[in-house]
Amino acid sequence: QVQLVESGGGLVQAGGSLRLSCAASGRIVSIDHMGWYRQAPGKQREMVAGFTSGGGTDYTDSVKGRFTISRDSAKNTVYLQMNSLKPEDTAVYYCNALIAITSLRSLEVWGQGTLVTVSS
Repeated sequence: QVQLVESGGGLVQAGGSLRLSCAASGRIVSIDHMGWYRQAPGKQREMVAGFTSGGGTDYTDSVKGRFTISRDSAKNTVYLQMNSLKPEDTAVYYCNALIAITSLRSLEVWGQGTLVTVSS
């Protein structure tokens, strides 16, 4: 079993900052990918930030220049630093990972979600 545990959500005023964390635990051989998604009320889940296969980072256009994804591989943890938050960033943020649990099998895992509310 593997799981992702997120933390760091909350209520913040527009222009403020929050830092989300997502820690993977359990039977982990390696983590092939970790990223962040979000789902606002009445909208589909969208990718917010992730790492590319070449080791770079990728962001949805609406957060470029404001959000930064980073990771601590030793801790199996990924972070999302969110600055200059806007009311339209309000959503449940989910961590997603592709985790190898054996040399032949990988699982796609989702965290439970953490709510970010940005007031105007």
